[in-house]
Amino acid sequence: MNAPQPAQEVLELSISGMTCAACSGRIERQLNKLAGVEAVVNLAAEKAHIRYAPNLIDAAALIATIEKTGFGATLSTADTHEEEKARKLAAYREELRRFWIALALTLPLIGQMAFMFSGQWDAHNDVLPRWLQFALATPVQFWIGKRFYVGGWNALRSGGGNMDVLVALGTTMAYAYSVVVTFFDLHQHVYFEASATVITLVLLGKILEARAKARTSAAIEALIKLQPQTAHVERDGQLVEINVKAMIPGDVFIVRPGEAVPVDGAVVEGTSSVNEAMLTGESLPVAKATGATVYAATVNGEALLKCRATGVGSHTLLAGIIRLVEQAQGSKAPVQRLADRISAIFVPVVTVIAVITFAAWWGFGGEFTPAMVNAVAVLVIACPCALGLATPTAIMVGTGLGARAGVLIKNAQALELAEKIEVLAVDKTGTLTQGKPAVTSIQKVGDGDTPTILQLAASLEQAATHPLAQCIVARAKAEGLALATPTDVVATPGRGLVGRVEGVAVAAGSPAFMVGLNIALPEASLAGLAGQSIVAVARDGIAIGLIGVSDPLRESSKAAVARLQKLGVEVVMLTGDNAATAAAIAREAGVDRYQAEVLPGDKAGAVAKLKAGGGIVAMAGDGINDAPALAAADVSFAMGAGSDVAMEAADITLMRDDLGGVADAISLSRATLAKIRQNLFWAFIYNVLGIPLAALGYLNPVVAGAAMAMSSVSVVSNSLLLRRWRSVVT
Repeated sequence: MNAPQPAQEVLELSISGMTCAACSGRIERQLNKLAGVEAVVNLAAEKAHIRYAPNLIDAAALIATIEKTGFGATLSTADTHEEEKARKLAAYREELRRFWIALALTLPLIGQMAFMFSGQWDAHNDVLPRWLQFALATPVQFWIGKRFYVGGWNALRSGGGNMDVLVALGTTMAYAYSVVVTFFDLHQHVYFEASATVITLVLLGKILEARAKARTSAAIEALIKLQPQTAHVERDGQLVEINVKAMIPGDVFIVRPGEAVPVDGAVVEGTSSVNEAMLTGESLPVAKATGATVYAATVNGEALLKCRATGVGSHTLLAGIIRLVEQAQGSKAPVQRLADRISAIFVPVVTVIAVITFAAWWGFGGEFTPAMVNAVAVLVIACPCALGLATPTAIMVGTGLGARAGVLIKNAQALELAEKIEVLAVDKTGTLTQGKPAVTSIQKVGDGDTPTILQLAASLEQAATHPLAQCIVARAKAEGLALATPTDVVATPGRGLVGRVEGVAVAAGSPAFMVGLNIALPEASLAGLAGQSIVAVARDGIAIGLIGVSDPLRESSKAAVARLQKLGVEVVMLTGDNAATAAAIAREAGVDRYQAEVLPGDKAGAVAKLKAGGGIVAMAGDGINDAPALAAADVSFAMGAGSDVAMEAADITLMRDDLGGVADAISLSRATLAKIRQNLFWAFIYNVLGIPLAALGYLNPVVAGAAMAMSSVSVVSNSLLLRRWRSVVT
């Protein structure tokens, strides 16, 4: 018997001090060594997403582990977001100040280097005296460059290496050699300009990278800014303005025309329209009346609404979306595994290559200076930053874009798999159709009459929760029919019911259900209701009528199906309806393949059969009733509403009740994965070409430093180009 698994909790930490993929990889490895801990560290977001067993370890021990590895860690919560942003801004400004100082000290040395390349230079004909070069380079090396020594030492102390080790080692070699030449008055060139320029360029690269990385989380920033800071709340009969954070469930608040809704709530008075584009991506306003739900950050239209708060703080739909996007941004796509494996061994391998370069040039060339210069170039040009940023920056931009378009992606794996979807199974009701069935016709059979058919069927259907049953009951009540309480009810899920209504034996259900009860139905009457869901009604074992129910196709479904097919995705409709109704709906929607009379419990099996045919199979449903089928699919989509249940049930939640969101998700996935592949290609090519060129003596350390600094910036900038992607509202 298996021992029960300990309950897990989720923790998100903000990490400071990471400089490259080797850093994030080392933190991740140290955390995952702990019992009951599963951690993913995102270099681009500077976050650690941790699942842990609280009975085995606590948050303080996790933070201590990170600090022991040489990095800072603090709890990341919604309340600390602004503090974290302010801290990063202050750190950025300090880095910028240091860069300008470094540049001022380095520019004269760059002028010295330009003179050297003019052809008028010899070892004792410097533009700047060597003592001045020493004076300019020293503060750059040890004050501005202190971060590289501290970061490198922390990395080595915890048993690893990172970018800081490479930069510190390379620049120190050039600086130390120059000091020896200067103070011993040797007839050799000094490389103060190389060490100072490399540090200044690397610092410039980190500043540009930080600016670009900040833009990758622009979608999250935009979502956070949507929620207003204050609300107009009724307190003791008076309307007062309070901070949104002070609101509690049950508070009655008003939203004036043009104002943003402060928290989730239910309308208690008023009629208006609300723009929900910031949550769903749908530009058309949604009508709101008494009883309707309003969501935080949506914008009220033309009239005043009075609402009662139902979700505040971290319990609003907006807060749930932000959490979901941040969780997705912190996750890792399978495509990142190769980069992770390489970055884990990158620094030791590069160090060995630099040593071999130095030994080969000195051993075969017989001169120390070119050997040292080329070894320094190898150390400086090699940087695992681009590898580490290639995947997470693209995922951060992609998931953020998805959120703005009403496509909430739970994890990076789902984003990656969505690109490869070949078959999409869709539940008919509520996915292709509006999910609001209504009685459209009632046909008499034998001696039945319309009021009796509807009264008996509705009385019996009161015992069922199926949408068809509910719409029959609603129609009977709308016509003022008196309904009796049914007794001895026996239900066959997905097919029908039998029971007694005022002592009379009544059966209501699908034509196939009636056949199973040996109740004959006239074929001509059935044919007359083709294209509708049919509920047959029988009294004392004899059919008395047929009720036709229609669930209109969504206006967007036909265009969405066509778009999916254009993307190379086969759409398969699953429905519990009879074959004739299924065929009519499929024909209207443009679906070529469908499966009729599929019971709710059999949908998971239908998805499994589709998977047996090979290829990636996705499922789109309402996220609640279709949970088993959603779980059986490779990628699952929950349609509409954005309820907590739907978010938990599916890999991707579509905030719009529109199948076009699936096409958006596939399109976005393909665009994001294309960027990731481009980033990884350039990151690999940069190192594959750069290191050999440096080892062979074709790259000056300064040029190598500039190339290294720009490699990370180019990868992040390429990810930002993904922001050109646009959703298509069908």
